[in-house]
Amino acid sequence: MNGITVTTNVQAALSPVALFLHADIVVKAVMIGLLLASLWTWTIIFGRGAALRRADKASATFERDFAKAPDVDLFYRERAKSDAPAAHVFAAGVDEWRKSTASARVDKQAARERLATAMASSTGAEVEQLSNGLNILATIGSVCPFVGLFGTVWGIMRSFADIAASQNTSFGAVAPGIAEALFATTLGLFAAIPATIAYNRMIHRLDLIEARLHRFADGFHATLSRELDAEA
Repeated sequence: MNGITVTTNVQAALSPVALFLHADIVVKAVMIGLLLASLWTWTIIFGRGAALRRADKASATFERDFAKAPDVDLFYRERAKSDAPAAHVFAAGVDEWRKSTASARVDKQAARERLATAMASSTGAEVEQLSNGLNILATIGSVCPFVGLFGTVWGIMRSFADIAASQNTSFGAVAPGIAEALFATTLGLFAAIPATIAYNRMIHRLDLIEARLHRFADGFHATLSRELDAEA
């Protein structure tokens, strides 16, 4: 029975809550910061992940509808205000087309260059907006392990100082302080690993969306370029 009681007491002393409560103020501050970073990470993962999925799906739907549209002007009137990133690129192209062809004498080469610039700029703006928050994931993924390591080093230094002061080198006296210190590293990895995985996955998805927008812009540019060639 005594062995069971001792084991239970050790497990209770090494529980996450006990490790946090027994840590000194510096290690506690590190742990709280890492927990907040983890919470921030999951907020970005769910929020930005959903935004990327919506943007990709909306752009794919817009492109399919555009491919079936018999008239560009009619499609513009019906769908120009869509929230799809492809719709914004499309609107930028149509707006520039109208400005470039408004005069009686049209410089076709200059018009083509302005159309390309307008749609490339719109594509860049869409990608920039969709990437909001991803830099935070990158920062959390790269910094949190070092913050956790700082908490670990600080905790171990404090443990050795306590050992020197008490002259007690038994494992029972050393273990709680070492465990508190190592718990900080655990929290650092707990925040950094999901952030790094999510960042890589979202960057990959963002690259696919950007490639889709560039393909759409190139195709629409070719369509408008043919319209320029058809004009007298």
